[in-house]
Amino acid sequence: MDSNLRHHAEAIYTAALAAADPSQAVSRFVRLQDGLLQVGERSYPVASFRDIYVIGAGKASAPMAQTIEQLLGDRITSGLINVKDGHLAPLSRIQINESSHPVPDARGVEGAHRISQLARGAGREDLVICLISGGASALTPYPAPPITLEQKQTVTTLLLQSGADIHEINAIRKHISLFKGGRLAALAAPATVISLLLSDVVGDNIDVIGSGPTAPDSSTFVLALAILDKYGLRNAVPAPVLDRLEAGAAGRIEETPKPGDPIFDRVQNLVVGSNKLAVEAAAEKATSLGYRCQVLTQGADGEARDSARFHASVATRMQPPACLLSGGETTVTIRGSGLGGRNQEFALAAAIAIDGKPNTVVVSFGTDGSDGPTDAAGAIAAGDTVARASALGLDPTAYLDNNDSYHFFEPLHDLIKTGPTNTNVMDIRFVLVGDNQ
Repeated sequence: MDSNLRHHAEAIYTAALAAADPSQAVSRFVRLQDGLLQVGERSYPVASFRDIYVIGAGKASAPMAQTIEQLLGDRITSGLINVKDGHLAPLSRIQINESSHPVPDARGVEGAHRISQLARGAGREDLVICLISGGASALTPYPAPPITLEQKQTVTTLLLQSGADIHEINAIRKHISLFKGGRLAALAAPATVISLLLSDVVGDNIDVIGSGPTAPDSSTFVLALAILDKYGLRNAVPAPVLDRLEAGAAGRIEETPKPGDPIFDRVQNLVVGSNKLAVEAAAEKATSLGYRCQVLTQGADGEARDSARFHASVATRMQPPACLLSGGETTVTIRGSGLGGRNQEFALAAAIAIDGKPNTVVVSFGTDGSDGPTDAAGAIAAGDTVARASALGLDPTAYLDNNDSYHFFEPLHDLIKTGPTNTNVMDIRFVLVGDNQ
């Protein structure tokens, strides 16, 4: 692999991560001036509130909470956020509850219950600041009885393995939960609610980010059932889950709050950070390094291996030096028993597609620092990756077929390991094509 290209690749993904910094995201939209809390285009007199509570969840919620503490200090009455294990920041007024992600656990249930209690205790004279970022949905499991945590874990695992996208997964989560799909806003009413959202979903839909706990829900019980049918899961999910969804579709269980519901009259939902900003920062850095840049899409989805082949095909037809970028989240349909994630699988499929092409590097990584159930954010591949792997006795096609991208890249030392980044604005992918000189 050309060392210059690799250094450039590292500089580009470092720039993307810096742009996704959650503290800066909050600071861009929230200010305190002359006693007024400025949130986007709205202003709130801080002195008019009796109590201020800070709640939320997500991989980036700790640094987001840190920025709010710096602004409001001891005006914060109390608070609690659920974070993924290890995604921490020093806080004094707001408690942190570490939980499991992507499959929820009992700690998440306990935290979601305590957050709900704080919201329920807020009155008309109070302010509730809700901080939501990627991972919030899995980190706040509050299954609707008689559904158990174990049954919700089963549903989450089935959906992840099926290749369902985040919109589909969250549509089902919202309809088997007492927390999501606008229900947290219902608990907090009639308090004033400000929700600051760091988006990890394509399109930045506020009802999908974190399963939209304070947003009107556009999905329905009928849609949730249709998603199960799409992936052949209706008979695979636990019986209490199916019973609830079928009862809701038949009108026997109340739907999630919809647009126009008065519980949202005193709620402001504001997206403060997104994949778009990270992609733009990556493009700016690549341009400064001398590459002609093209952003393919900021809503990439579909199978990771198919997306990788397409990216490689487009990039290798560009006039070098060139950089092809995209954002979004692909999916992986699990067929094997290996270890990996969508970004590592993207890089492995791309490595096969660019085999033998000189001066070509592919990078795919999750901005949260974790890709699937691994300690890697993603991987880097080049035109010589397949040859290097073959010298070690590694068959790239066999590893791809077994969804074992982690163990393919590990001996090549081409895994990207950033550790927890305390942010999450989906994934960044790019292909660099250098001059053939």
